[in-house]
Amino acid sequence: MLTTLKHCLWKNFAASIDMLKNAIEMCPDELWYNNKKFFYNAYHCAVFTDYYLTIPPVNFFPPPGYTLTEPDKIPADAVDDVVPNKLYSRAELIDYVQYAREKCRSVISNLTEEKLNESWIASTETTDLSLSGMDALKYSILEILFYNLRHVQHHAAQLNFMLRQAINAAPDYVSQAEDDL
Repeated sequence: MLTTLKHCLWKNFAASIDMLKNAIEMCPDELWYNNKKFFYNAYHCAVFTDYYLTIPPVNFFPPPGYTLTEPDKIPADAVDDVVPNKLYSRAELIDYVQYAREKCRSVISNLTEEKLNESWIASTETTDLSLSGMDALKYSILEILFYNLRHVQHHAAQLNFMLRQAINAAPDYVSQAEDDL
């Protein structure tokens, strides 16, 4: 059963990440550089994909850096208070998404039945919940993987919607990853 679960989880999770990558690739320069909403959405999704795959998420410092911003200083088109340190190029973000995809493969391939039920974040006095909030204490590894998959799919769909509005096109649906675990 574990092998089947891992296979199914990988095929679906990787497909969601592929849909994110495809949307970023299709985005024209004008939309990427002039409509920051698309960039912020893609950046947010990439960073949190990596974050939720960090088990446990301590000392998390993604390569495309960010600053936790005070609410009154959050840019208008930003998704949340995790604000990128600069406007990263599509190539930089695509490389980061690919890194997260490989990290996802590693996390899923190394799952055991025991690991699936472990807490994603252990509650201690020094637990940093600045990116995840208190709900993160409730998630097992299996739950955070499903949460993460849904989060990627949600933002990939938003990006596809923005592409349809801007250029009347969007990438094709990816039903499952082409590569195996």
